Amino acid sequence: MTPKLVIVPGLGDSGPDHWQTLWEQKFGASRVRHDDPENPTPQGWSARLQQVIEATPGDLILVGHSCGVLTIVHWAELYGGHLRVRGALLVGPTDAEQADMPALYPAVCQMAPVPLSPLPFPALVIASENDPYAGFERAEFFAQAWEAEFMTAGEAGHINTESGHGDWPDGEMLLSEAMHAWTPPDFVRL
Repeated sequence: MTPKLVIVPGLGDSGPDHWQTLWEQKFGASRVRHDDPENPTPQGWSARLQQVIEATPGDLILVGHSCGVLTIVHWAELYGGHLRVRGALLVGPTDAEQADMPALYPAVCQMAPVPLSPLPFPALVIASENDPYAGFERAEFFAQAWEAEFMTAGEAGHINTESGHGDWPDGEMLLSEAMHAWTPPDFVRL
């Protein structure tokens, strides 16, 4: 059985043309829906992720983008992970401690400090070399702290709809490769 994807969006709940929304529809993924998608808090957003994990049967792969990445790492720190979480794809991590974040997105600053503990499951961080919400070196630092694999997406902006990443087939391929590495060989692949 293929692990089920759990989509963990960032601010604004990733719109209808965002790759996370398109993957949710394409793969029948579960989705974390926050009461207030413009006001992230480590405790509130982590609690909602925990609810979705508990309500979704089978093995799971978490797919976070932007502030959704911060949700996953806060959740791992607060809840210690979950036995059914087989891995996480962490795309375009946002740096809640970035010097200009209060001017860009003050609400994101509520997710500071960014947890730097190793994750209790395998993870792949995909970062852009020109992401306005996290420097490339900072994203690499996060990946090292989380003991996650790290990969560049090139100069891809924030890896969202605005940067031209609608369906994002390259990301889908990376997800499939990561799932292959994280799951036993008898699992069906995407």
